[in-house]
Amino acid sequence: MDCAVVVVTYESAQFLPRLLDSLPAAAGGRTYSVVVVDNASTDRVRDVVRGRSCVRFVQSDRNLGYSGGINLAARDLPDCRWVLVLNPDLTLGPGAISAMIETALRTGAAAVVPRIVDGDGQTSFSLRREPTLRRSVGEALLGDHVPGRPGWASEIVRGPAVYGQERTVDWATGAAMLVSRSVFDHVGPWDTRYFLYSEETDFCRRIRAAGGRIRYTPTAVVSHSGGGSGTSPALVALCALNRVRYAHKWHGGGVASAAWGVAVVHALLRITRPGERASLRVLTSARARRLLPGASTAAGGRT
Repeated sequence: MDCAVVVVTYESAQFLPRLLDSLPAAAGGRTYSVVVVDNASTDRVRDVVRGRSCVRFVQSDRNLGYSGGINLAARDLPDCRWVLVLNPDLTLGPGAISAMIETALRTGAAAVVPRIVDGDGQTSFSLRREPTLRRSVGEALLGDHVPGRPGWASEIVRGPAVYGQERTVDWATGAAMLVSRSVFDHVGPWDTRYFLYSEETDFCRRIRAAGGRIRYTPTAVVSHSGGGSGTSPALVALCALNRVRYAHKWHGGGVASAAWGVAVVHALLRITRPGERASLRVLTSARARRLLPGASTAAGGRT
């Protein structure tokens, strides 16, 4: 088999049919099967996959987070050459899977990410540079206001023209990622301490540390509705906290403390937004951190 498709769901029944229906055309003749892991949803997502012969459904008795769901799926993967991890709220364009596989074969990349577009067909700025303190400061102070600034001051790769060319990247948002099965197994389980957000940053860093490359191809197009995980204040706060956890894991306590300070400044400069107010509470209150999704599995960073 060419590809095992892994989809982690949580209250995603309304989105999943569109994704599953888009897979045959996206495969472009490549063989595939699907593993859907549901993180203890209440929306009867099992009914969505019932009767689909190529889909294996795995029910978790609790919400394991995105990383935990991927790791659970990894226990039941068929023999395959690639693993394609997808958000449930995607629709894959025709030939998207085959285009990613062809890019991997041609370039020898360990992982391939597609061009992601929003519901209006506009390219999303999904590519990223490795997080550093300077880039975090640039994002905190400038955000989208100076899109053409140097790469050392911007983590997000901005500019539509950039997304028209194939390139090697540090990482990309984890909505869709094709990974060589051998690399997927070698790099090991996804880090469940992040629960949601920064897990793809960490996984891509481990791919690069093992000598692999992440390749972006604009020939594979994926539409992302953005409704699968949502943007609640709690999740915005979790994203901010996980950036500090990531700094702690890879750079130690000193850099993590500086990253924490930058995250606080980032939140203060946007304090009128509910998500940033939640971020500030989480960054400064252990009690608030204990109320976050996945708090029981998270470790590292400032606690």
